[in-house]
Amino acid sequence: MASFGRIDLVDLRAALERLDVDGWLMFDFHGVNPITQRIVDPGPGLGFTRRLFVWIPRSGSPTVLVHTIDVHLVSELKGVVCYSTWQDLHRTLEPLVKGRRVAMEISPDDAVPYLDRVPAGVVQLLTRFGATVIPSDELVSQFAAQWSDVERAEHRKVAEALADIARRTLGDIVRVEEPVTEFQVQRRVLDAIERAGYVTDSPPIVAFGVNGANAHHEPNEQSGDVLQRDTVVLLDLWARPRDVFAWGDQTWMAYSGGAVPARVSEVWTAVRDARDAVIARLKEAGGGGGGLTGADLDDVARGLLGRRGFGKHFGHRTGHSID
Repeated sequence: MASFGRIDLVDLRAALERLDVDGWLMFDFHGVNPITQRIVDPGPGLGFTRRLFVWIPRSGSPTVLVHTIDVHLVSELKGVVCYSTWQDLHRTLEPLVKGRRVAMEISPDDAVPYLDRVPAGVVQLLTRFGATVIPSDELVSQFAAQWSDVERAEHRKVAEALADIARRTLGDIVRVEEPVTEFQVQRRVLDAIERAGYVTDSPPIVAFGVNGANAHHEPNEQSGDVLQRDTVVLLDLWARPRDVFAWGDQTWMAYSGGAVPARVSEVWTAVRDARDAVIARLKEAGGGGGGLTGADLDDVARGLLGRRGFGKHFGHRTGHSID
């Protein structure tokens, strides 16, 4: 059942006061907004099949505006108001937002697409109701993006398990003692993740040679890429506990030869140093981050790779989304 358990409403209201916002209005429809799902968790495998609005004001009690079909998903929350027609929805929603500054998951000019979760039509409707809609980025950073103590602890466990799986898998295959394909290695890793008691939303990336340059390479049973000697191997794997939304996500590299070529070592060292430069910048800023954004840290990584001569080859980004 849904819960506001991860939010301290006193802290949230203090944040709304600081930002001069009248309230946080969260929206969801068929999982379009994972941020709302993180705050109002309907439970494993469940989701809102009709429009959901959750209004948490700077003063006063929260209101959960939910369709009668989905009301069982929020039955444990206070302030639940049901609607069955779009007219009911509008009649209830308008007085909540009229004349108010409302924080929502929008991003001007789609600058941060992972925050831009509210459909334009919903924003248009709220504007017609007299609301001023502003980005909820600072609220998301404070109340949705941070892990709880339990999530941090579980993340460390799954990270250690993935590292062990990666080391053992790569250690076995780089000897090239028997023919092995990318698909076979992928199945082996998936089996190891399952035996460790973790789950994943998609198979790991296993890439031999030039395939490693494709950030979303997807081996299949028919591809037939067999590992050869003197080949770079990439293993990108991720997983989480079954009941805790705390992912581990790692990329490992190996080489199926006696000595790593100078060029391969140069590229690998540059990537490692870019990672370490980002960590060092975070440590300089202190525990609170010092106002750093993902873009700031991305610049650190890109800057180092550019100075090493690899700037134009950096197609990924630093970090991952709230998904």
